[in-house]
Amino acid sequence: MSLTFKNSILFFILLAISGLAAAQLSPGDLSNVHAHLEGLTNCTKCHTLGKKETTSKCLECHKEINNLVVQTKGFHATAIGSGKECHDCHGEHFGRDFQIVRFEKDTFNHSLTAYELEGKHAEIECDGCHKPELIQNNVSQKKGFTWLGLGTRCLDCHTDFHQNTLSDNCLSCHNQTAFRPAPGFDHSKTDFPLIGKHLSADCQKCHKTDQRNGQEFQQFAGIEYSKCTDCHEDVHQNKFGNDCRKCHNEFSFNEVTQLSSFNHEQTDYPLRGRHVAVDCKKCHTSGGYTNPLNHQRCIDCHYDYHEGQFSKNDVQQDCKECHTVNGFTPSSYGIDQHNQTDFKLAGAHLATPCFACHKKTDEWRFTGVSSRCIDCHDNIHKGYFDEKYLAGGDCKNCHSVMVWNKVTFDHDETGFNLQGKHAQTTCRQCHFTESTMEMKQQFTWENESCTNCHEDVHFGQFTKNGEPNCERCHIFTGWNPDKFDHDNARFKLDGKHEGLACISCHKSNDDLIKDYIVYKFEDISCESCH
Repeated sequence: MSLTFKNSILFFILLAISGLAAAQLSPGDLSNVHAHLEGLTNCTKCHTLGKKETTSKCLECHKEINNLVVQTKGFHATAIGSGKECHDCHGEHFGRDFQIVRFEKDTFNHSLTAYELEGKHAEIECDGCHKPELIQNNVSQKKGFTWLGLGTRCLDCHTDFHQNTLSDNCLSCHNQTAFRPAPGFDHSKTDFPLIGKHLSADCQKCHKTDQRNGQEFQQFAGIEYSKCTDCHEDVHQNKFGNDCRKCHNEFSFNEVTQLSSFNHEQTDYPLRGRHVAVDCKKCHTSGGYTNPLNHQRCIDCHYDYHEGQFSKNDVQQDCKECHTVNGFTPSSYGIDQHNQTDFKLAGAHLATPCFACHKKTDEWRFTGVSSRCIDCHDNIHKGYFDEKYLAGGDCKNCHSVMVWNKVTFDHDETGFNLQGKHAQTTCRQCHFTESTMEMKQQFTWENESCTNCHEDVHFGQFTKNGEPNCERCHIFTGWNPDKFDHDNARFKLDGKHEGLACISCHKSNDDLIKDYIVYKFEDISCESCH
């Protein structure tokens, strides 16, 4: 056997032994992300000879995670600090398609990341926060999606509603439950502590909301407040200077501090409205200001002005149902309440003062008031037309509550249909005659002659059988003689006569008493004109 042949056999034996050893040393293929580390010569890049731990080697490569571990920040710092090794969670040698990073989203304990989810954050799905646009610190080993790299400040995820006008420490005022209200904010710790009426003032009154940079913005910083007149109108027009606190305080504008120091707000009956100006002795009649007073109902102090009209089931309604402590008038009883009664207000009734219906005498009446039109309004047509048009005492056949002089009566019901100009004429022009002494109205005539309303300007020239016969020449659209045809007259127009203006032949009679145009001639001979 030659030396060359022996060497060849030895080479194949070593090669077989080497392959067997490799198979025994590597328990399986590496995953895709670590495939570049495959091979015996790369084992020590992840494994330490003679030791089972690989964490130190992992952190040499995964520098971003190592930095977090060194700073004891985040989930990996918690896991490694508790004694876990990287391979406890991230297995290897299970094949190319093995998923190294995996965990159950629904059971994951987010508090292990040192960012505990509270309030609304606990309700948000993982991908609601973990999305590429919110990643601040890229991880070099990650070529795709990563759970790492999110910031933990509020503004790392949320838009700055205050647009850099307040501190970026959102949690100093807000919590994770809701943006509004801000439970951590304490106005008493600002330069303008709220007291008195300012405590109940709507925040929007001082902190206006508008649009800034295309977004909703509510101003909290930079508001002037050194003087009362920075927010309040000076009703005294600077007659007493601009320091309102010389006379007033934040608890009540009507309480002048120079005249009274007692704070009625501390009692069971804080003074409001007109009560503020009432002399103490008007209520405290027993002589002792500490003696108890009945004050639960208005009628404990005030008599029932309406004398039981609003009693229900023998129980008197309290005055506050319709009135306020700001004054007896005007009543707070509004249109919505009135429209819950049997008589709903609409149209002109909306502008009618209450006393017009409810105070026809010296006393107010709110019960037993009729709802018929003629019980409040004069029936000016009484005796002038058929009662059937009154609809049982109502005027609604012709009028509405919207506009009284806008009549919607159907004139066709009378047998005299309105056409042409008649349809544009107001009722008053035909049915009312006004003189210096009185206004007369008429709705019935013996006949339908035009002269019932119109003057016969022809003074009987066209009267036939006692009727003016206006319709022979005129129509309802105007006074022009549109229907007149000269060919149907005694004198037909021809020759030079054709095209002549009417006034050429038909002239005024120049009568001082009855001046009119003459249309009918006894003599129609040529000599009568020429």
